[in-house]
Amino acid sequence: MTKNLTTINQFIDKSIGEWKSIRSTHTLAFQEFENSTSRIYIKYINSKDKKVVEIFKNYKISLNSESIAISIKWQTIRDWEDDDISDGDETILIFLPKDENSGIILRNKGYTESVISSSNYFIDEQNNLHIKTVYKSTFSEEKISFLSAHIRSRFSIIRNHETKSVIQTSHTSEIRNLASLKD
Repeated sequence: MTKNLTTINQFIDKSIGEWKSIRSTHTLAFQEFENSTSRIYIKYINSKDKKVVEIFKNYKISLNSESIAISIKWQTIRDWEDDDISDGDETILIFLPKDENSGIILRNKGYTESVISSSNYFIDEQNNLHIKTVYKSTFSEEKISFLSAHIRSRFSIIRNHETKSVIQTSHTSEIRNLASLKD
């Protein structure tokens, strides 16, 4: 008997909303450790939105009616300096499914290197989303899991492209803001 896998549409549906993120990052080469907290806002955006259209143009791809576009905005506070530093940003992800459980993600900017990038994704038998992105000098692997309906866990690894050595690891716990569901 085969277990029903979560589809990418279902995974994204579960991810929509406002999240509080607590992240621990280990930069191995410099033996540095950083904690940060963030507010993350994940929402669908229309495939005709100018930001989505621009991404398709950058990749020289025609708009795809099967695509799923989301915006992820965040506001972060880091603890690694005497004065807390707050910054924020936004990234646009466009999921192009090959089938219900795998495909390609187009991004306006990368997770590891701040350039446009594409990723491969798949959902495994435990309904975890895996994302792998190859950049010029590094590649990242990320695993996102739902521990419950309102708690997500993200693990990421950044490796050197040439030597495959691990440069950085991070673990993030994300807790949904339930008050945001009432809006």
